[in-house]
Amino acid sequence: MTALAHSLRVLVVLPLYGGSLPVGRFCVEGLKEQGHTVEVFEAPSFHSAFSALKDLRVTTDRLEYLENSFLQVVSQAVLAKVETFEPDLVLCLAQAPLNRQALKRLRKDGVATAMWFVEDYRLFTYWRGFAPFYDFFAVIQHEPFLSELRDIGVENALYLPMAALPSMHRKLELSSAEQRKYGSDVSFLGAGYPNRRIAFRQLTHLDFKIWGTEWDGEPLLERHVQMKGARISSEDCVKIYNATKINLNLHSSVDARELVSGGDFVNPRTFELAACGAFQLVDRRTLMRDLFDSDELVTFGSMEELLDKIQTYLGDESARVAVAEKAKARVLRDHTYAARMRTLTEFIASRREGWPAPRKESAALPADIPAELREELAALMQRLGIPADAAFQDIVWAIRQQNGQLSSVETAVLFLDEWKKQYQQ
Repeated sequence: MTALAHSLRVLVVLPLYGGSLPVGRFCVEGLKEQGHTVEVFEAPSFHSAFSALKDLRVTTDRLEYLENSFLQVVSQAVLAKVETFEPDLVLCLAQAPLNRQALKRLRKDGVATAMWFVEDYRLFTYWRGFAPFYDFFAVIQHEPFLSELRDIGVENALYLPMAALPSMHRKLELSSAEQRKYGSDVSFLGAGYPNRRIAFRQLTHLDFKIWGTEWDGEPLLERHVQMKGARISSEDCVKIYNATKINLNLHSSVDARELVSGGDFVNPRTFELAACGAFQLVDRRTLMRDLFDSDELVTFGSMEELLDKIQTYLGDESARVAVAEKAKARVLRDHTYAARMRTLTEFIASRREGWPAPRKESAALPADIPAELREELAALMQRLGIPADAAFQDIVWAIRQQNGQLSSVETAVLFLDEWKKQYQQ
């Protein structure tokens, strides 16, 4: 991997909705932790309008036309953001609303693009139509996915497993009310995939809570489903993890004949639970041995083994704590979003000669800034989370993104920026 010459400007394009949306926000924080200047394209702001198209009650072909036209407008909005922000990298999460025409335009303009495809490639196959238009394509599965990407012309593909965000996924001290609401002997948080629906019918005799969506139509599980199957916020996820004695982590499968699939990718819940210091029972995955040692997670390969280990660990709190602490230490050391973003950007630097390009203004504090402003400006940069080697325009950009009344130093910086535009061009 190649170390970066200086901090980056990164535009993160979020999906309209879905499971990769929180991952996108975690990437933003991970990039900031690495000292990069980050701007976010808030695609979810367009979701309600996009969803409203379905309420028009038009024919299927007309609805498809309208949806494609809408997404073209959103793609143009991304391009407008690129022109304004001038990023070194446009990072998209799975299902980000950036069409092929926009990706072609960014490639023509020399703007590096990357997607982190945090989906199962066998189930979500739309990657075939988009992957060749990204300069870099990061995935959560290894072979044969990487070979299939090469077969369609994607040379810069990277295996990049999921991660945790320590500032979000952490140990909490819960109130007694929170413990009652979120706590149980056993819990599961996630969507009601077919394998989970059938598997969890064997757990109804336990103090068992199910959190998440798509659990309707399961009479045996109905009393275990919390909040009427509502979507759970990232903040409440962490409370559930902390309040539960045994967090079940059964990876999804659409094949109900195989309850424990033994698949490859490792889901984000594995890392998030570990970062919280929460105990989990997770089904074995072929890629897991490269991410965790055998004493850092307790795994199962069948429902019989799961039931046996539930009984074993419910009665052994010290064992639960010991394993959870080892998993937490491993994640904080190796599996954070900051680490993943470092891997991604260093991979890009190793494959793209001259990237990132030198900036016209490399100094954070230009020589013509009055001496009395320097100390205040340094404090402002620290408050805004701007790295010491950021360009002056990065400081200007960060100030313009803030809400509320400007401070005296912020006003001075914006005045200087306008003065430079008027008299130094």
